Amino acid sequence: MQIIGYVFVIIAFARLLAELFERLGYPGFLGEITAGMILSAVLVNMPRDQMALLAELGLFFLMISAGLEITPEELHYAGKTTLPLYAVTYLVMFLLTLPFTGWAVSSDNIIAAAILSTASAPIVLRLKRFFGEDFLHVALSYAVISEVMSLVIVYIMVRIHESPGDYTPVLESILKDAVFIGGLMYVNYIIGIKDKVRIIRFLRRLKSDEAVFGLFMVFSTSLAFISEEIGMHFSIGGFLAGLMMHSDLVGTKQYDRLTTIVSGVTYGIFAPIFFAWRGLNFETELSFVVMEFFVVVYVIRLTVSSLIVRKETVSTSLVRGAGIASFGVLGLLVGEIGFVSGVLSEHMYAMASLASILGIFTSATLGRVIKWRDKRGGELPAGVP
Repeated sequence: MQIIGYVFVIIAFARLLAELFERLGYPGFLGEITAGMILSAVLVNMPRDQMALLAELGLFFLMISAGLEITPEELHYAGKTTLPLYAVTYLVMFLLTLPFTGWAVSSDNIIAAAILSTASAPIVLRLKRFFGEDFLHVALSYAVISEVMSLVIVYIMVRIHESPGDYTPVLESILKDAVFIGGLMYVNYIIGIKDKVRIIRFLRRLKSDEAVFGLFMVFSTSLAFISEEIGMHFSIGGFLAGLMMHSDLVGTKQYDRLTTIVSGVTYGIFAPIFFAWRGLNFETELSFVVMEFFVVVYVIRLTVSSLIVRKETVSTSLVRGAGIASFGVLGLLVGEIGFVSGVLSEHMYAMASLASILGIFTSATLGRVIKWRDKRGGELPAGVP
């Protein structure tokens, strides 16, 4: 079967299970990951290199979509809360990994803590009714920051692994990354002040939505190329492109035109392939130690998150905590990069991967149970009519 046949089978089966999971009250991407796990036993002769490329495009478009969901101002505002929260979460997760690595500090702990500190933007969006607009920005900001930081951390560890004992290239790379991101945000700020009207007028002259999308893709791929050239993951460039193309800069109408096409391409084609690919490559081990690891990690992370973002009511605090503690599919990619690069052991890769999948499912279930309880006349979250 040719590559197009495999793509058809994966997208069709992934969307079928995504719809089933949505009807059961769970995020559709869990169904797409499940589809990948099932198909891994069937599509044994699949051209993996070509499918991996399509999955990479899926990640690229997902990061663009994440950037379009939030503005630089919202990220800056919410970052005052989310950065300390991420720092605390990462430290707690790092300490929790120590007993499972024989109390030895290594790249295993550093990367596993990054994986276990991520949050899932789709679950955050699913639970937004309980958050309120102010906290939704905080939760999305945390999801974005945690995903970007996990990619940065794993690439730093890979660079250290490639040049042991010589930290100069690593420091130079971090400095280049900081200058690149800081420079982009500064340029975005200046353009937003001086050239906002000119940009909106130019985009209005474009006769078709495809032209707007084409220009945006040129911009996005350019930033992705630069990101990869300076040592970051190319998807971070896609996220930065989405972050810069907010409605305040390009105008509401042009922003809506852009997000409509990006959403269709992302969630209609590439996202199902990406999530199914993560399922196809999902590797773990089922044992008492692995399940104990997940239970300990999830309970402590949910408790820490709920206490830090607590609200007047217990149910709202728990749902907020579940949104922050929802782990993320990107953690599977980070684990795969670390494992293939030799900086994450097979055992820790298996435990962190399973914790990511179970964490997403558990957070979605917890939010669903609390939502059902409130509908039955229980404690209503503050601000919910």
